[in-house]
Amino acid sequence: MPLSEHEQRLLDQMERALYAEDPKFATALEGTGLRTYTRRRVYLAAAGFVLGVGLLMGGMIAQPKFIWLSVVGFLVMLGCAVVAVAGWRRHPAVGPGNGPRSAPPARRKAGVMDRMEQRWQRRRDEHDGL
Repeated sequence: MPLSEHEQRLLDQMERALYAEDPKFATALEGTGLRTYTRRRVYLAAAGFVLGVGLLMGGMIAQPKFIWLSVVGFLVMLGCAVVAVAGWRRHPAVGPGNGPRSAPPARRKAGVMDRMEQRWQRRRDEHDGL
């Protein structure tokens, strides 16, 4: 849900006050650390996925005795894939100069609830006008 105009102004005021009060701390909070953390997490998940493939193959080669190794490998692969995909979806790559505030938020496709709310609002407006 986007912020209202009043909330956006308050947020901008707080941000300017933070920059004026402690510019070093404000620069540290800009989001570079979060992107680095997310990128590192995705890379570790990819490495874990490769490890899971290795465990899966190792369990298949040592067939009857170590079949549990294949199951563990598959679970590691599945978990790492979920972590990697969730990391990329939650924090999309932002290039230099393309911060989250530099562009207006993308318009999302109206869902069922949004359409129902619009219809309800139209009916209310029509009823109030009568």
